[in-house]
Amino acid sequence: MTNSQPSSITSERLSALSRLLQAEATARKARNRLKHYTPYARQKLFHDFGATCTQRLLRAGNQQGKTYSGAMEMAIHLTGRYPAWWQGRRFTHPIDAWAACDTGETTRDNPQSALMGPLGAWGTGAIPADALVEAKRGQGVADLLDTVLVSHASGGVSKLGFKRYDQGRQAWQGPSKHVIWCDEEPPEQVYNEALARLIATGGMVYTTFTPLLGMSSIVTRLMRNHDGTTCADVNMTIEDALHIRPQDRAAIAEGFPAHERDARLSGIPGLGSGRVFPLAPADIRCRPFEVPDTWPVLGGMDFGYDHPFAAVRIAHDEEADCIYVTHAFRARNETPALHAAALRRWGRELTWAWPHDGLATEKGSGRQLMTLYEEEGLNMLPVHATHPKGGYLVEPGIIELVERMRTGRFRVFEHLDDWFREFETYHRLNGKIVKRDDDLMSATRIAVMMLRHAAAPLEATPPQRPVPRRRDEADLTWY
Repeated sequence: MTNSQPSSITSERLSALSRLLQAEATARKARNRLKHYTPYARQKLFHDFGATCTQRLLRAGNQQGKTYSGAMEMAIHLTGRYPAWWQGRRFTHPIDAWAACDTGETTRDNPQSALMGPLGAWGTGAIPADALVEAKRGQGVADLLDTVLVSHASGGVSKLGFKRYDQGRQAWQGPSKHVIWCDEEPPEQVYNEALARLIATGGMVYTTFTPLLGMSSIVTRLMRNHDGTTCADVNMTIEDALHIRPQDRAAIAEGFPAHERDARLSGIPGLGSGRVFPLAPADIRCRPFEVPDTWPVLGGMDFGYDHPFAAVRIAHDEEADCIYVTHAFRARNETPALHAAALRRWGRELTWAWPHDGLATEKGSGRQLMTLYEEEGLNMLPVHATHPKGGYLVEPGIIELVERMRTGRFRVFEHLDDWFREFETYHRLNGKIVKRDDDLMSATRIAVMMLRHAAAPLEATPPQRPVPRRRDEADLTWY
């Protein structure tokens, strides 16, 4: 007994000490969350685009980490503590910044809370406790801050102000800013004023929100202007949010009204009379892989100049009857020579399907559009795309694509962001497909229409163009 008693006391003391050390480690981590921030893949892509883009959108569903990553980026710029993985923009000096939301209450409860931590525990948000210099309270809304001063790694002090959209456009006029973060979608006039604050500094504005307002002017502008160089739109879905357990996702989906699920789960805006493809990107997205040489492949293109030229490469797993979109290309205001130079990299033996307007003549030379690409070394099919039973109407092609998507027989490599961006915005208005930003969708439909002409790379031979006898003006088909 005498030998066991000291051991028992020691064990209790060790257990208590362990709990104290664990509590201290947790508290220490809470005071410097920034140090432990490891973004998900889509969050990091959003940060990376900041290296060049003046405007960025992180478009995501509810509780998927958009505000969290927005707060972490702001804290990184305010402190100048850039992590080793950081590939976005860097400021070597203190910055003057704004963070904003709809109202005073939402600004307090969302960006302010994410940056500062809850009331009474400031320094447990994205901004580390040891970097906080001063926090000045605002007026009119309980516990809303007006300004926060943050020590910067350069030795100076950054300044962060909290703004709100309900103050109106006039309240956003005035001083220049380096960084502006809009958490939730801003009104267009407010957003334009935010852009004006960046002119003198060459700064940037980024927004993080769930697009519940549908294809609003802001969503439309940021999604359609995405070029990855000056403007970026990054979509994050519930599948990308690794903190949400896979077994919980179905229950979360059931909790939302059907008409809101696309937006709340996948960050897809509601679109007029409805999306053409009623599926989420996650339903057709797959990781890239090396396509076997025995799989038939085919290119599909949609001609354009003012509206973009677009092309895709598809591969067909004949055993599973599954089509994979493996490559996508889109370019505006470029010539056939430049298009062809990019497409030849996909394989010189690749055969190309093309739409009926390829028989139209080019204004400058008087030659048919498809001939211009043939002269640039692309293996153009001798006739324009038609369905296996004839004709080239759009709707039968859409029906086939939807059926393939729903039955798991159509997949798209997940890195083809431009393709998925069109996929999400491709919609009908009053029953008719809106012919805007549909270039990659059209190229895909054309390729799938002509799947019967796909050939394995080792078997492919340049097609021989027949001499036309007459042209039927009704359907532009060569006979």
